[in-house]
Amino acid sequence: MTSGDDLLALENQVCFALAVASRSVIGMYRPLLEPLGLTHPQYLVMLALWERGPQSLRRLADALRLEPATLSPLLKRLEALGYVRRERDPGDDRALKVELTSKGAALRTRALEIPPAVMRRLGMGVAELSSLRDTLTRLIAAVDAIPAR
Repeated sequence: MTSGDDLLALENQVCFALAVASRSVIGMYRPLLEPLGLTHPQYLVMLALWERGPQSLRRLADALRLEPATLSPLLKRLEALGYVRRERDPGDDRALKVELTSKGAALRTRALEIPPAVMRRLGMGVAELSSLRDTLTRLIAAVDAIPAR
């Protein structure tokens, strides 16, 4: 800790460091994603679909830790770009299935350039970023373990 170990000093707050880091890193992605026609939230959707293939709206929302109502506008924009297709699940009329189009699947090849560009911009290697991700994953799990009030 700094500032004489003042527990209320701004620079001692984990929430402040996370908020600034999040805004800064997401902002750094913007010029990398623009040539793909994607925003950062749309990129996360595409990553999930490239990795996991077609899935229900609910399952995709759960994977991204978003509410379906938040995810739906992202999917509409991705569909307008021709990257995804949304359709009713034939097995369950209430469920919406989301899948990549051939154009969306092909975009993955171009997206492979993004992680190395991020590492170059940050001046950090795979090991350092993996360690940071693992720490953040443990933090998320710790927050998830806190009983809801």
